[in-house]
Amino acid sequence: MSLLWKMEKPANEADRIPTYAPGTYEREKLKRELKRIRENVEEIPLIIGGKKVKTSETVEVRCPHDHDIVLARAHLAGEDELKEAIEAALSAWEEWSELEWYHRVAIFRKAADLLAGKHRIRNVAAIMMNLSKNSYEAEIDLAELVDFWRFNAHYLRWLYEQQPDQAPGEMNRIDWRPLEGFVVAITPFNFYSIGGNLPTAPAMAGNVVLWKPSRSVIFANFEIMKILIEAGLPEGIVNFVPFPSELSDIVFSHPDFAGLHFTGSYETLLKLWRKIADNLPVYRNFPRIVGEIGGKDFVFAHSSANAEALVANLIRGAFEAQGQKCSAVSRAYIPESLWGQIKEGLLRELPRLKTGPVDDLESFMGGCG
Repeated sequence: MSLLWKMEKPANEADRIPTYAPGTYEREKLKRELKRIRENVEEIPLIIGGKKVKTSETVEVRCPHDHDIVLARAHLAGEDELKEAIEAALSAWEEWSELEWYHRVAIFRKAADLLAGKHRIRNVAAIMMNLSKNSYEAEIDLAELVDFWRFNAHYLRWLYEQQPDQAPGEMNRIDWRPLEGFVVAITPFNFYSIGGNLPTAPAMAGNVVLWKPSRSVIFANFEIMKILIEAGLPEGIVNFVPFPSELSDIVFSHPDFAGLHFTGSYETLLKLWRKIADNLPVYRNFPRIVGEIGGKDFVFAHSSANAEALVANLIRGAFEAQGQKCSAVSRAYIPESLWGQIKEGLLRELPRLKTGPVDDLESFMGGCG
């Protein structure tokens, strides 16, 4: 068992987010960054074994609330690039899997500091323009990734602490081993934070990863990849390889496929799970599958609820992020004794919601991804 040095439980980053109120330094800096993104089209390569790779197939990444704005032209992996990424990951596996855990987590703790600090405004602007979230929603999304990196490091230490009791004459211990092979992380269009967490959580635990971001948000997700590289993530640990779905057999039929980390639709997870099950005889080990699929939320209000607070939170729950979140309110159960006040409040407040381009900092709702 490696050294378990002390690591304080981190504070939530959401407690420290800027307001971007009129007249603030952060607001002016954000406006400049939004302008820079609108006016520049970025070319996004693959990252394989730490190297930038360009291909013959590219896709335009457009702004959801203004389809005339091209944010980036991103290269897509083909069959050769996917095979190269698998080899790069497997080549990096031995050294990374045997590296002491505290050296691994130090990289992601540094990435969290970079994201919360010098790269914060750039990434907030990227989230706004690529995911069409307003500045507050973009900040929450960014803060969640900062928390993922810091809390994952904290709880990984806690995981390593878990050891069996000792019986007389015995010396029992658990060695927590990374998976033997590579993990495929398939990330969604609606949350930047999930885009960053799905490839890095397994990497933090000593695994090597192929990251397939959602095609529509490659621009914002690549900002995460740049931070990981700056934080010192070794080559081949996380390989950034957006690829067409029709090439998925290349990764899911490979003998060294070891795990899937997925967030997306029920239909897609079902399809991938069946594909993995069909290939079980091919694999060196039984792959792990971690999947989160979409759903919607409901609100059940008690007759003692504060009507004003209930109206505000029904609106936030249903309409923040254009409802593109698995916690979005799609149904509410309101006591008859409260309904008159709630209906009046909803009819009063809903027309006040401003829908438009989120780089207009007065907009509440942007476009759908």
